[in-house]
Amino acid sequence: MLKVNTSYKPQGYTLETDRAIVKIGAKEGEVFPYDMLLGALSSCFYYTLLEIYEKRKEEVPPIEIVVTGQKREKVPTTLEWVNMDITVFGKVDEKQFLRFVDIAARYCSIHETISKVATMTHEVHFRAVESEED
Repeated sequence: MLKVNTSYKPQGYTLETDRAIVKIGAKEGEVFPYDMLLGALSSCFYYTLLEIYEKRKEEVPPIEIVVTGQKREKVPTTLEWVNMDITVFGKVDEKQFLRFVDIAARYCSIHETISKVATMTHEVHFRAVESEED
């Protein structure tokens, strides 16, 4: 069972699980609800990629994911579009990685949920990591 506890008190708003507490809001050190949603998408997507690599008994390369999105102006202001900008570091099979991204997009439950209301796009960049000797 999934469970989060949210608390809304004059001294602050929090989201709490058995593993962490996150401050909700607009102040320094706090996150907006849509920050959490886009962060959840990035995390879910990464862990889906990780599972794909683990099933193939391969090591997942270092990855950075930047998620951007735009909310609609009309109420309810659901997401209109979301883009995942994925940078892969190191030597990887680019064709295979792109295929894994497509698979992850289908199997990541948060990606699938958001795609019901928003246009989802992905950009993938490959960056070689220079050796320490250079």
